[in-house]
Amino acid sequence: MKHLIPFVILLLIALPLRAADDYQQRPEYQALRDSMRHAFNDGDSARFYPALSRLEDYLLAQGDLHAYYTQRCNEIVFLMNRQRIFEAFKLARQLSNELQDRKLDKEMYMAYNMLGHINRYCGNKEAAKQNFKQVIEMMEHAGYYESMPPIYMNIVNVTLTDNPDEARQLLDRAAEIAAKYAPDRVFDIETRRSLSYFNAGNIPLFLEGYKKYREGVARGESSVHGRSMEIYYEACMGHTDKAVDMARKDLNDEGHETVTMIYERAGRWKEAYESLKAQAEASDSINNVVLSNSMEGLRDQLRIYDMEREAAGQRTLTLAITIILLSLLIVAMCYILFSRRRHMEEIKQAYEHALESDKMKTAFIRNMSHEVRTPLNVISGFAQVLADPELTTDTERRKEMAQLIMQNTNTITRQIDEMLILALNESSGVAAKDDVINVNKVLTEALANCEPNLQLGVTTHLQTTLADNFTIKSNAAMLKRLLDTLLDNAAKNTNQGSISLRAERDDNTLTLTVEDTGCGIPVQEAEHIFERFVKLDTFKPGLGLGLAICRIMATRLNGTVTLDTSYRQGARFVVKLIVE
Repeated sequence: MKHLIPFVILLLIALPLRAADDYQQRPEYQALRDSMRHAFNDGDSARFYPALSRLEDYLLAQGDLHAYYTQRCNEIVFLMNRQRIFEAFKLARQLSNELQDRKLDKEMYMAYNMLGHINRYCGNKEAAKQNFKQVIEMMEHAGYYESMPPIYMNIVNVTLTDNPDEARQLLDRAAEIAAKYAPDRVFDIETRRSLSYFNAGNIPLFLEGYKKYREGVARGESSVHGRSMEIYYEACMGHTDKAVDMARKDLNDEGHETVTMIYERAGRWKEAYESLKAQAEASDSINNVVLSNSMEGLRDQLRIYDMEREAAGQRTLTLAITIILLSLLIVAMCYILFSRRRHMEEIKQAYEHALESDKMKTAFIRNMSHEVRTPLNVISGFAQVLADPELTTDTERRKEMAQLIMQNTNTITRQIDEMLILALNESSGVAAKDDVINVNKVLTEALANCEPNLQLGVTTHLQTTLADNFTIKSNAAMLKRLLDTLLDNAAKNTNQGSISLRAERDDNTLTLTVEDTGCGIPVQEAEHIFERFVKLDTFKPGLGLGLAICRIMATRLNGTVTLDTSYRQGARFVVKLIVE
């Protein structure tokens, strides 16, 4: 597991250092710590988990919750190093809930730090950056200044490619804090800054930084970026092939990206294109491991459970066809691009196009992976229980399990349906409006459909100024879907209070309003929430497609849907339709 050691170092320097307590000098503690550490570095799960459990029990007995939760983070990192990302995400979410329940506000940064690394691993750079920024705010509030520079470096790593100017500002801030609170980290930060000059194509500044790096090495200083400095230096000297060989040998998983950049700087676009393809294949391999890790054994378990076999098989087939079509599309695009390129400029264009396609594919996978795996995990667990020949659960309990399996199967179906509905509506024009709709009747039915999804104690209200026989000519299915989605969104985000549905007419405009007393939406997110795959709360279920679909359907109905930012007791969505 060559990728293990750098990741462990990243974790350890990102956690605040704790003053040594008396127990930390005891032989029994050091033996427990070393046993866990060796098993961790060896990647031996059979030794790691018992050793970790013994160490955690010891730390709890000493009353050191900070050290205890640090070991909980090590368990998450261990899972990530074994590419079991979904399990790592579940533990990170569990860690967050536990810290909240215990009101350990000073340690909450640990959960956000872990979530940041998970998002970065899955390619979700924007979410990772937001997580790391939250970590910095929490550390600053708790006074953990000596450990803030590594978190800034994490943000630099996810920002450098897309926004070099912001990355350099973050490096300046990291160096400023390190100079004051952690001087031993200044050299490593400056080394990383020199690498950023190469990334930006500023070779003179890189060479100046390399000279300072060598002077520091001569003084006995070291940096985790040392091998990259040597590789980039060889590239600057024109030794492209030597630099590529060093990158492939020493940088392991990060080597593909570095090799691609070296070839690009040298103007060798054909090799850059081939390296990019290898990088995409490596990324696909990791994603396949992540998906298979969550679906292991699911097919056999569903065959045992006869009542769900046919329905689950159909949905699994639908998902498989979608993935196959996406793969065929990517293969076809790569083939067409490659076959048309006859000289260096055309190869460069193919390289840039393939890079954009990879970003789109990564965005799709990261938004689907977590939400699909959660219901699959529930189905898998209850299927195993029902398949146990020694199960003694009564009939009523079996029915409850079957109902949970059905609910989660429906969740997967609903997510796939949302994607298909989004694709269908985006590719269509104005909807056919041939249905005569009694508006008050549709509103009443929409509220009734919302009732089963309400939190305990939440009430609903219908307020309408329309006559009971008032009708409009529109598309009934699309209007019902629009209202159901807005009400479902309100139900998910309202823990207490009420949800109101109002209707009124002004000349030829019909206004429908869905209002709740839930958590609300920041004013600056008023338009952002209508974009695809946008979720303001990472831990909320769903793909983030509901409001995007609402806006598309409202447009097709010759209307609009907006967030009323003047309402601050929750959220208020306003739909305006032109009445013929």
